[in-house]
Amino acid sequence: MTGSFYTHSPLTIQLILSSPRCNLPPLSSEYTKDVGSKSHLVTANPSIIRQRFQNLLWSRKTFVDNMKIYNHSYIYMPAFSMKTGTEPSLRVYYTLSDVGANQTVLFANPNFLRSIGKFWKSRGIHAKRLSTGLFLVSAALGLCEEVAIYGFWPFSVNMHEQPISHHYYDNVLPFSGFHAMPEEFLQLWYLHKIGALRMQLDPCEDTSLQPTS
Repeated sequence: MTGSFYTHSPLTIQLILSSPRCNLPPLSSEYTKDVGSKSHLVTANPSIIRQRFQNLLWSRKTFVDNMKIYNHSYIYMPAFSMKTGTEPSLRVYYTLSDVGANQTVLFANPNFLRSIGKFWKSRGIHAKRLSTGLFLVSAALGLCEEVAIYGFWPFSVNMHEQPISHHYYDNVLPFSGFHAMPEEFLQLWYLHKIGALRMQLDPCEDTSLQPTS
């Protein structure tokens, strides 16, 4: 069981963070044309384990079958950020370990989570909890030479005023007051403007990501 990104070599870390996917998203054929199928790191919020898989008390096979689509990915969980997240995170670890699954579970270092929370709060993000996406961007900024992000858009319409869903696979919004997505977006946009990362807002093409003005 791995407790932190920092137990890996820098090269391995960059590979892990090159194709992150948040909160066990579907990668079925109806989506892969737009989002691809490659993954190195997949986050799993403990609340998803409770809601979708009944805390793995009765749905271990269903969970294992669902995880096969992620091949040899690392499964990243904030096991110790909240007491309610520890038990489902441990159940994920032991379930995948018991069946010899291809995935490796990573537990986020609680000191990292705490420090990142304080950092962003000092810069104006006041929410009950930061989004998983912002935690991953924060980790990438500290570990990778170049960071490019896509899909960090907190509004219900795009820049052409066309309606868009919250996720590519559903339009389920986070609980009101739980995250501060517009505040997070403004901070990420500022990082884009100063060149600390690249944020892609327009649809991606077959070429490499280019900064937007």
